[in-house]
Amino acid sequence: MPIVPQHTPNPNALKFSVGVEVGGPRSYVPANAGDDPVAGELFGIDGVMSVFMTADFVTVTKNPDADWSGIAPAVTAILERQFPGV
Repeated sequence: MPIVPQHTPNPNALKFSVGVEVGGPRSYVPANAGDDPVAGELFGIDGVMSVFMTADFVTVTKNPDADWSGIAPAVTAILERQFPGV
């Protein structure tokens, strides 16, 4: 199953279904991103403000001034590397 970003009611948040259980629910902000390797890597992307993981998806919220055109492909690449074979 390819990882494809899906819009949410919040224009600053995208849902990424990964096809496997990610645990949770867990929410991360930069202050606690070190608690999870996936969240930590996602916060390395400029503009990412928060990460939410539950069931089989990850929701990423960006800074309102940031552009999804650079963030979404970077998130997808990280999730494909972290959850291979989905």
